[in-house]
Amino acid sequence: MPMKVEKLKINYKTLEEFKKFKEYGAQELSMLEDLQMNMIEDDSDSPFYGIYYGDKLVARMSLYQRDAKYDLYFDPPQNYLELWKLEVLPEYRRKHYGKTLVEFAKKFELPIKTNPRLKSDEFWSKMGFQPVTYDMQRDLGENPLVWYPEGVSEQALKE
Repeated sequence: MPMKVEKLKINYKTLEEFKKFKEYGAQELSMLEDLQMNMIEDDSDSPFYGIYYGDKLVARMSLYQRDAKYDLYFDPPQNYLELWKLEVLPEYRRKHYGKTLVEFAKKFELPIKTNPRLKSDEFWSKMGFQPVTYDMQRDLGENPLVWYPEGVSEQALKE
């Protein structure tokens, strides 16, 4: 069965599915609040993308586009994507769902920044992501990994 990445709609069914993921947190709870305060059912302006196996959501990520004026990572400074909450349900891991989501994000041809979870470095390095030179002011204790499309490199740290 071919894997198809879909933009997830914000509705009760999607939020129910999200409860199965470990990284269920503030973002989903605020979406739930929005829904309860009569946000339009099936709002398609969601940052979440996912892959269904049959009618079960088995993998997801959120993707935000950041404006070039906030770019502290890439040279030349430009709009870039922040990839969060990449997660595959345990019984569906090692079946290329995560890879399919990351490949989908790369198709936007923008640089990508992510903050990987513990013990996921091997996956990200296979996907072509690399660490940036750590900057205490900018990275605030995080160790971001980035992916550079052709012609893009790391921004030099400001002295």
